[in-house]
Amino acid sequence: MTATTSATTAHVNSLTTGQLPKWAPWAILLGSWVLVGGVFALMNTGGDPGDFNVGGTMFLGTVLFVVLLTVFSTVAENRRKAMDRLVTALVVSAFVVVLIPLASLLYTVLINGLTRFDAEFFSSSMRNIIGEGGGAVHAVWGTLLITLGATVISVPIGLMTSIYLVEYGRGRLAKAITFLVDVMTGIPSIVAGLFASAVFVAFFEPGIRMGIAGSVALSVLMIPVVVRSSEEMLRLVPNELREASYALGVPKWLTIMKVVLPTSIAGITTGVTLAISRVIGETAPLLLTAGITQGLNTNLFSGQMTTLPVFVYTQYRSPGMYPDEAIARAWAGALTLILIVMVLNLVARLVAKIFAPKLGR
Repeated sequence: MTATTSATTAHVNSLTTGQLPKWAPWAILLGSWVLVGGVFALMNTGGDPGDFNVGGTMFLGTVLFVVLLTVFSTVAENRRKAMDRLVTALVVSAFVVVLIPLASLLYTVLINGLTRFDAEFFSSSMRNIIGEGGGAVHAVWGTLLITLGATVISVPIGLMTSIYLVEYGRGRLAKAITFLVDVMTGIPSIVAGLFASAVFVAFFEPGIRMGIAGSVALSVLMIPVVVRSSEEMLRLVPNELREASYALGVPKWLTIMKVVLPTSIAGITTGVTLAISRVIGETAPLLLTAGITQGLNTNLFSGQMTTLPVFVYTQYRSPGMYPDEAIARAWAGALTLILIVMVLNLVARLVAKIFAPKLGR
């Protein structure tokens, strides 16, 4: 009995000895980032802090982490455990590498955008502004109004199209609509701008520019995204719910309104938000349809309107006699656009949480 116990104890000890502490991988990762960051900081001595290479620090630090973790595991543990840690580190590192462009983008925009992210920027336009000062209040309002107009056009059309494809569509017509939606998903944004411009020129005068034309151009890009995302969400609704409603004598249209849509409202809201995020940063179609103006215009049906992407483009493309001021306004406009998209996503999550079906008792 004693011999068996001793053998078991020795076997357990052989499995538990030579193990890296649980905190070791995190410490190695943090140390790798700090080491590589220190090297980049020394290389940037005396330069602009905004030029610090965050993306390079995270990428090279992660590569160094994989190498060091494998070496330490081989020395302290064994080759089999080291290979397991290597594969795990590679999988996790792939996720980190995916986040590097996003982190670098946010850092760069934040550092450069805060220079002009002030009250004047959100309370004044660029009318009669040549050098310092000025703001983007006209571009903020233009972005919100044109995007709102595109949403009002796109969501009903896209949602009803997806309902038709899921609930009613059969045969060649449904296949043709699906094919056309797939084609529209990949069209260049400039084509949507040309289409909207041609439509308004046909009904009005040549060269007309107005906010609603920009909304139509953006809706051409939004509709296929809304259709595809809503269609997938509607297909996820269990057929048992529909059949239970039909068994109670509820007509199909009311089943869609009272059962199918409330069940999928969270996913539909997310899809609509993705569609808005897809078009809110478009520049080319709005240059052709909404135009450029330096003053505030809140009328979608009269006069030219400027959006934040167009504002950023014009400030960077034509800085004038004071390029530093124009570039600062461009970065502030980019930061404002990112914050608007972030707020939209937070609102969408809140709406989805509120209106999602309550499954608990």
